[in-house]
Amino acid sequence: MVCRKLKLHTLNRFDSETEVKINISNQNKITALYCRLSQEDENKGDSDSIINQKAILTKYAKDNGFENVQTFVDDGYSGVNFNRPAFQELLELMENGKVAVLITKDLSRLGRNYIEVGNYTEILFPRWNVRYIAINDNFDSLYSDGNELAPFKNLFNEWYARDTSKKIRAVKKAQAGRGERIGTTTPYGYLRDKEHGGRLIVDEETAPNVKLIFQLCVSGMGTSMIANELKKRKILQPSAYRHKRECSVTENILDEECRWCSKSVSNILENELYLGHTINCRYTSVSYKDKRRITVPKDKQYRFENTHEAIIDKETWDIVQKVRSGRRRMNMIGDVNKYSGLLYCADCGSKLTFYRGRTIEPEKFCFICSHYRKDTSTWQCTPHNIREVILDRIVLEEIRRVTYLARTKTNEFAEYVSQKTSSQSHREINTKSSELEKLKRRDNELNAIFKRLYEDNILGRLPDEQFKLLSDGYLSEQKEIKEKMPVLESEIERLKTESAGIDRFIEIAKKYTDIQELTTEILRTFIEKIVIHERDKRHSKLANQQIDIYFTHIGNIV
Repeated sequence: MVCRKLKLHTLNRFDSETEVKINISNQNKITALYCRLSQEDENKGDSDSIINQKAILTKYAKDNGFENVQTFVDDGYSGVNFNRPAFQELLELMENGKVAVLITKDLSRLGRNYIEVGNYTEILFPRWNVRYIAINDNFDSLYSDGNELAPFKNLFNEWYARDTSKKIRAVKKAQAGRGERIGTTTPYGYLRDKEHGGRLIVDEETAPNVKLIFQLCVSGMGTSMIANELKKRKILQPSAYRHKRECSVTENILDEECRWCSKSVSNILENELYLGHTINCRYTSVSYKDKRRITVPKDKQYRFENTHEAIIDKETWDIVQKVRSGRRRMNMIGDVNKYSGLLYCADCGSKLTFYRGRTIEPEKFCFICSHYRKDTSTWQCTPHNIREVILDRIVLEEIRRVTYLARTKTNEFAEYVSQKTSSQSHREINTKSSELEKLKRRDNELNAIFKRLYEDNILGRLPDEQFKLLSDGYLSEQKEIKEKMPVLESEIERLKTESAGIDRFIEIAKKYTDIQELTTEILRTFIEKIVIHERDKRHSKLANQQIDIYFTHIGNIV
């Protein structure tokens, strides 16, 4: 008995020492009070406000003797996503063993993701020796009693987030369908008119910068070059300008604030908002949990024209889109040629590439068929080369001639072009429609062939190996047909509506009354494409060379 008492006494003394050590080690640890409020929760009133959460948590910590209190707040963050600034800071402290207790108002303040919340409460918090308390849910990780319902509460919290997401999506979609702007960020170049429902009005401070970006693109600059030019001119990038406007920052402008990226420039150049149009539902997310942005197909977007004042006119917009569709790239010297994407080989249809060098005189810079230049050993095409200076003279003279006729002899010009384009378009429409019909018939034939092959294979008349070999070949052909048909349909539709472009061309021609030189703007305004034929006699400087110039809106005018 004496020995047993002595052993018991020793054990009690050891437990006492351990308790003292634990208390001493916890003295430097903090009691973390965590508050979270999402944008959806703001609509519920004061019960879930940050101020109210702080008051509840502070009182609870004081009443229960928790010391060394520190508050962490995430205001405006969804409970589905755990990538929140204050919460991430708190996690780092936990991993480093600096947190003894974590207290929230309820489990939903920690998060609304059933799996993630369970991972923290059941695995990570115990691993880090962090006691977790959710006051209103009567959850305390130190005691097992009363915690059995926590998984169900977490599941209900996730269902709430899912239901809220569905309701918000439905509301946003209805607003988008009515033409209301649903974006939360004010676009660069505009301001919100709070007196008229938040409609967009032109920002006199940044709208000139938007016009500058478009003009630089028209002049031949790529997005990277434009970004460098904007930085050189000390123009604030959109996010820096927004921060300055909202926070009234008056300090000196830093280089980082003027560092534009090519993606920002590209987004501005591709945004129809600057034409005065509202395009809703351009992007969506995978789900309420996965917020990665996905581009919505254009046929599923909501488009409303002339909803606010435009910053960019239609002519400038069209030029910029043609410049960008040509995929203008710098050559090895660092220049971008003004003809990039406009010149085509008459025989193989490939684009012509610009050929120059440091030791070559500018008068000898020329264009060569890219197909020929890529593989001269097989001679699948001929050079079709033409010097740039000669092409400049020809194109400039032709633009002057056609625009002069459009301005001075408008009626005769319109009648001539109408007759020519209508007959030419009629022939092209018939050709392409015939080709489309052939493709449709072949597609139906392939469907019938597939059916017969399948039946023969099932009945044992066609071996599996032969069936696979034949079906693979037919599938490849059908895939090619499926890709060609939409292209032909769009070309036929374009040809049917092209006749309305004559008035458009005349209107543009009247704006350019004195064309002195062939600039990128002039070229992209009036020229759709240029087709270069091979010379009658190759390598002969005196041989004839046919050049077909296709004007925007009216096509080829001989």
